[in-house]
Amino acid sequence: MFENLVEKLKKNPTTLVFTEGPDPRILEAAARLKREHILEPLLVGNPDEVKAAAEKGGFDITDIRIVDPANYRRMDELVDKMVELRKGKGNYFGTMLVKMGVADCLLGGATYSTADTVRPALQLVKTKPGSKSVSSCFLLVRERPDGSEEKYIMGDCAINIEPSAEELAETAIECARSARIFGIDPKVAMLSFSTKGSAKGEKVDKVTTALALAKEAAPDLAIDGELQFDAAFSPVVAQTKCKGSPVAGQANVFVFPEIQSGNIGYKIAQRLGGFAAYGPILQGLNAPINDLSRGCDAEEVYNMALITAGLK
Repeated sequence: MFENLVEKLKKNPTTLVFTEGPDPRILEAAARLKREHILEPLLVGNPDEVKAAAEKGGFDITDIRIVDPANYRRMDELVDKMVELRKGKGNYFGTMLVKMGVADCLLGGATYSTADTVRPALQLVKTKPGSKSVSSCFLLVRERPDGSEEKYIMGDCAINIEPSAEELAETAIECARSARIFGIDPKVAMLSFSTKGSAKGEKVDKVTTALALAKEAAPDLAIDGELQFDAAFSPVVAQTKCKGSPVAGQANVFVFPEIQSGNIGYKIAQRLGGFAAYGPILQGLNAPINDLSRGCDAEEVYNMALITAGLK
């Protein structure tokens, strides 16, 4: 998967903002991305601090651009635009570089909270045309014994705590789009604790309403619900619980009804199933902007940079 992303990026020059320039994990990943001619990193921070941190870590950032918010030559223009958009509330420098076209995409969160990365994106970059909300997904990858890759998309596991039916439908469609980017032919399961009416209640109704809305908005999408995970994943269980479903037993995109089950679900797959989990990958924004875990290492930064730039 990453080989395909690398080849794509080498053919499509992309500039990616790293908002935490002096962080050694960022520097290691940025130096590697530059050395391998994959994309153009843009480091935000005081140049002396960034260069000192790079020298200390032994990272070659000779040809990497560093942008200092304190001395940025287009700062007046940037501030004017930000004031226009946010009435002067906060200086989200890296996000504004994307907003103004200085960079194509952004990756942050190595030292900041998810909110510190997502909030400026929502306020400044905003949603793309046709999208009303922002959601997230995780890409889960595991190598099979034959060397091929087993890949799934799970969402929303990081952004919307208790999504409405409308938000859930949009999440399903966006997760399918993300799946295609990563070479997955999407078969979307709208998950629940119920399969095709086996249980009743408001939580089940929300999922069935979301399914109807998603089908209306994307009639060609292979999607079904409400499905329990075993019915969505296992062909044997699908034959028993929902025979004839176009998705059950072969789903590869799993849409959880709310964030709690989504977050628990992907972490179980990661820890017990041995999957590598990449994300959260933000969906629905006007530009690719993603969040890192504060516990990330340089390899995770490198891979998330590839994913973020690949969403361009």
